[in-house]
Amino acid sequence: MKIPMLDLTVQYEQIKRELNEKIQSVLNASHFILGENVRRLEEDIAAYSNVRYGIGVANGSDALHISLTAIGIGPGDEVITTPFTFFATAGAISRAGAIPVFADIEPHTFNINSNLIEQKITSKTKAIIAVHLYGQPADMDSILKVADKYGLFVIEDAAQAIGAKYKGRKVGGLGDAACFSFFPTKNLGAYGDGGMIVTNNENQAEKMKLIRVHGAKERYNHQILGYNSRLDEIQAAILNVKFLYLDSWNNLRREKAHLYTNLLSKVCPDKVVLPIESEGNHHIYHQYTIKAERRNELKAYLSEHGIDTIVYYPIPLHLQPVFADLGYKKGDFPLAEKAAIEVLSLPIFPELTEGQQIFIVEKISDFYERRI
Repeated sequence: MKIPMLDLTVQYEQIKRELNEKIQSVLNASHFILGENVRRLEEDIAAYSNVRYGIGVANGSDALHISLTAIGIGPGDEVITTPFTFFATAGAISRAGAIPVFADIEPHTFNINSNLIEQKITSKTKAIIAVHLYGQPADMDSILKVADKYGLFVIEDAAQAIGAKYKGRKVGGLGDAACFSFFPTKNLGAYGDGGMIVTNNENQAEKMKLIRVHGAKERYNHQILGYNSRLDEIQAAILNVKFLYLDSWNNLRREKAHLYTNLLSKVCPDKVVLPIESEGNHHIYHQYTIKAERRNELKAYLSEHGIDTIVYYPIPLHLQPVFADLGYKKGDFPLAEKAAIEVLSLPIFPELTEGQQIFIVEKISDFYERRI
């Protein structure tokens, strides 16, 4: 049996007619840049996040960079974030000319440990990027409390978490701004790159719109230094169709996650640590990530049996060669480093079948039973 991490072909077949009609309508209109589809998606995602403004951009990485730039982050500033996330989080900080400052993670949620943030604050600290990793919201009450105490901006990196909720509120409307990614593998994925920023701040929203079009409010009249980062009209049309299914797809992911947890809790419980859902959180399981003994061996064994798995992430950011000049060393963030050698994400997508999940769990059980 071959089981991929994600099977977009099955999803496409289910909504093929709607998607093809939408794409054809864009081709017929031949309006490809910042048209009606982008405007509609911006409005819908903003409303979905319970904020006033949505700004479609080229990708999630640009969403982070533009957000930082719009709030005035620049050379010499410090931005606190987690070392256990995708590179784009810290990369955006550096691209803005600022300095990434890391705080270690919680061992069970993999999110930044909010209790460690305050000790990282200096006179240069200007913002916190809270990452909702794997679809699980970070501890936003504590993060916002620290930010308010020191007058810091809070940006939500919600690239993996569209539709997740923190104490009944959707992520995206919790900080000063939030960033979504529409990379094809995301819960709401385009058929190419795409991203969006949402915010309640009108001035910031206007500046973000300027930045994405070379800093020009009118053509050839450039107010600030920006660059080209626009959400493509065809991708927006695709996302408008898929957005209608987002909540149902997220609910299906939650069902798959609960089945995994039920099945895995009955086999090798001393070898595998299962993901948890923090109290008050609505986890949307962009990834179902376990911590496993002999992770690399397990990954290889599952691959031999046709099961795709991925390690998100094998090298914490503070140990990435590009950040060597920040002066961090191995051992500085032990929980992030421990997670990097233990985590393994199993296949999870709305169309994953119960039979496939049972097969995956059986193979995990087989691996540990044969290797005790």
